[in-house]
Amino acid sequence: MSIYKDYIKEIEKRRGQGLHPKPIDGAELLSAIITQIKDLDNEYREDSLNFFIYNVLPGTTSAAGVKAKFLKEIILGESIVKEITPAFAFEQLSHMKGGPSVEVLLDLALGSDTAIAEEAAKVLKTQVFLYEADTDRLENALNSGSAIAKDIIESYAKAEFFTKLPEIDEEIEVVTYIAGVGDISTDLLSPGGDAHSRSDRELHGQCIFEHNKDMQKEVLALKAQHPDKRVMLIAEKGTMGVGSSRMSGVNNVALWTGISSSPYVPFINIAPVIAGTNGIAPIFLTTVGVTGGIGLDLKNWVIQKDADGKTIRDKDGEPVLKETYSVATGTVLTINTKEKKLYNGDTELKDISAAFTPQKMEFMKAGGSYAVVFGKKLQTFAAKTLGIEAPQVYAPSKEVSIEGQGLTAVEKIFNKNAVGTSGATLHAGSYVRAEVNIVGSQDTTGLMTSQELEMMAATVISPIVDGAYQSGCHTASVWDDKSKANIPRLMSFMNDFGLITGRDPKGKYFPMTDVIHKVLNDITVGDWDIIIGGDSHTRMSKGVAFGADSGTVALALATGEASMPIPESVKVTFKGQMKSYMDFRDVVHATQSQMLKQFGGENVFQGRVIEVHIGTLTSDEAFTFTDWTAEMKAKASICISEDDTLIESLEIAKGRIQIMIEKGMDNAKQVLQGLVDKAETRITELKTGIKPSLRPDSNAKYYAEVIIDLDEIAEPMIADPDVNNEDVSKRYTHDNIRPLSYYGGTKKVDLGFVGSCMVHKGDMKILAQMLKNVEAQQGKVEFKAPLVVAPPTYNIVDELKEEGDWEVLQKYSGFEFDDSAPKGLARTKYENMLYLERPGCNLCMGNQEKAEPGDTVMATSTRLFQGRVVKDSGEKKGESLLSSTPVVVLSTILGRTPTMAEYEAAVDGIVLTKFKPSQKQLVR
Repeated sequence: MSIYKDYIKEIEKRRGQGLHPKPIDGAELLSAIITQIKDLDNEYREDSLNFFIYNVLPGTTSAAGVKAKFLKEIILGESIVKEITPAFAFEQLSHMKGGPSVEVLLDLALGSDTAIAEEAAKVLKTQVFLYEADTDRLENALNSGSAIAKDIIESYAKAEFFTKLPEIDEEIEVVTYIAGVGDISTDLLSPGGDAHSRSDRELHGQCIFEHNKDMQKEVLALKAQHPDKRVMLIAEKGTMGVGSSRMSGVNNVALWTGISSSPYVPFINIAPVIAGTNGIAPIFLTTVGVTGGIGLDLKNWVIQKDADGKTIRDKDGEPVLKETYSVATGTVLTINTKEKKLYNGDTELKDISAAFTPQKMEFMKAGGSYAVVFGKKLQTFAAKTLGIEAPQVYAPSKEVSIEGQGLTAVEKIFNKNAVGTSGATLHAGSYVRAEVNIVGSQDTTGLMTSQELEMMAATVISPIVDGAYQSGCHTASVWDDKSKANIPRLMSFMNDFGLITGRDPKGKYFPMTDVIHKVLNDITVGDWDIIIGGDSHTRMSKGVAFGADSGTVALALATGEASMPIPESVKVTFKGQMKSYMDFRDVVHATQSQMLKQFGGENVFQGRVIEVHIGTLTSDEAFTFTDWTAEMKAKASICISEDDTLIESLEIAKGRIQIMIEKGMDNAKQVLQGLVDKAETRITELKTGIKPSLRPDSNAKYYAEVIIDLDEIAEPMIADPDVNNEDVSKRYTHDNIRPLSYYGGTKKVDLGFVGSCMVHKGDMKILAQMLKNVEAQQGKVEFKAPLVVAPPTYNIVDELKEEGDWEVLQKYSGFEFDDSAPKGLARTKYENMLYLERPGCNLCMGNQEKAEPGDTVMATSTRLFQGRVVKDSGEKKGESLLSSTPVVVLSTILGRTPTMAEYEAAVDGIVLTKFKPSQKQLVR
């Protein structure tokens, strides 16, 4: 029983950390525990019983298989355990969420003992996580004349697993807790630096509020003071959950403030209540729905208008806000789910009907969106098997169809991929089940995705999905003990499940740490595709892509579907001419700045699809725009391209997928070859005119239209976290875009970073040419601040080597990554030199490498949130300014921000990303 004693030692160690025993997911340990339960004199028997009953993970874990088998023995009388009666064994099975438990229940229901069969049938009628093997057994039994099978299938047809659930409470009392002022990043709820612990939910829960124990104690005090109420976390004067979907963030909030999902499954809580003055970030709101939670848009601070309806501004030109009602910490409010209104006592504060749509209320009733998705599929199966029309149990999908109105690009994509609709042409606001073409899982959320797949009893990827990829990019920088423990296990699970994996569990091909968004951008070969990825930067330059939590990714992998409203769109077009010394990154930042100016400070992009008529930029360059739309708070983005441009992008994608095939990354189903074939078919359609590239209709309706004037972009644009703004709510937003001249060539820069998903091969070539320019102008290249360079993919490194640019970078570098001996420790100090780091996320992720506390970082990456790339020191706030590659490189050579004259000299003769607005009609 050494494995049990090892478990006890681990428990003692965890006790010292203030933790309970880790939930059991392994068959070997649980088998040892069962042996001790059967031994009535065993000294560990009582503890073993508690572990067996209360501490085993459900679904398809190997431990769940062992548990289900033992419960079956108890029900059949083959094993006698006085503490676990057959009735209690059935109750245990009812909480195990499919897989082995459903198999056991079917064995019992279709067995010869009538009494046991009836009890098993009662439990089966409450279950929804059934797969084809399970439903096939029921259908075969029905066809063989089984009355029990008929009874179960008839129950499924009525969706009694849903209708017999308790209704949600009409009134939910909450007590408020201000978690922060201004936008709250999900880093506050689940810091990137703690990514390694996300699959250990209780341990990860300790990192909420970035390990701020005082805030944690305040939440506990509110719970103790209001035991009959739920704590509602609020982003005051801001949006909750910006930056990432992060299921671990919702899990942490639920762990501290939510409701236990089952008395027999530890640390899995559901139904958190989260709110923000400006609501919940779209990608995070989806995650809240996964747990059956509530996300409120409070609008408790509003922009003041004058008599003419114009925005009133303060001396700094910022909109003046007025508080319409208080949600200060400790305020008791009432959510009325029937009236769909928020009250303080008898005073009505806000209509909150958007948080209580019929679909969201179904998620709340069912304990999360998974149960609803699987329930609908199970009801459809049952009705079809019985040859009847499925009764209307779930709220009908909302269908908005406006006669005579054309379709935006996203509306066209959803109409093509929608399933289960009436056949009407659907417009924005419709709620749609849609088939998914491409799915991406990244490595710091992948372990959670694998857990979600186990808990929904999924064992193989849906045949509907064209391709799926598991990356190793977020843990690429440092191959430490945590990575060595987690990543091989993740890659093995996902490879077996049917994904293409960055690392080969069998070691046949070299470990690839390519940035996931770049890989997904290459393997997306359909401009009409829908992509779901476990990261907010799942924003492709082809098709429409949605960043999602680990659970939604799991659902897409298991079912090949996603359910969501069709979003409204904002159309972005361009006019004027881009100056030769400007980089396309500056156009991206200027888009955000000009949009805010045009709409009086209102972010019309938030929660909507940005339909960018980019026309002439191929996928690599166009991705720079779509990637940044996560920081614009958009739900997604779509590039409208000319046919020839799309063909060029598809040829690039074909070549890169072929490289993956040649490296041995394809699987038995030849998924990658299938994508190459799909790309070739699409190219033929484009060349022959059979099916031109995706275009919106000329009479489509948009929420807003934004025209970006390229002539106005006269100097590099920098996103600044404005860390010392007196108004805390205006710090760490991506809306503060400043021209280079603002800094007067005097702002000290402590570290530069060229990397992340925002850069492409062109950026690496710009870097190489700038170094040659500086040497030609100054006689040598001397860095006055460290410059960290992380190419996003290995194919970029290979292409740079072929073209001679990598040799240039090597010449000026003081460190070059070595895949045969990857770093085992994160760097804590940087010298003033160039570091050539392994392809991957590096500093952008903030979970491994970080700048030194208090540094001012100039970076090409996407995140400027507090503590993400750089922490504060005792003397100075860390700040991460985001800009183009040329600005970053020059800032590190100078040790400060450059002047315009210095900048123009440094980029002289360099071909930056060129962009001319399309002169063709990009509408139908």
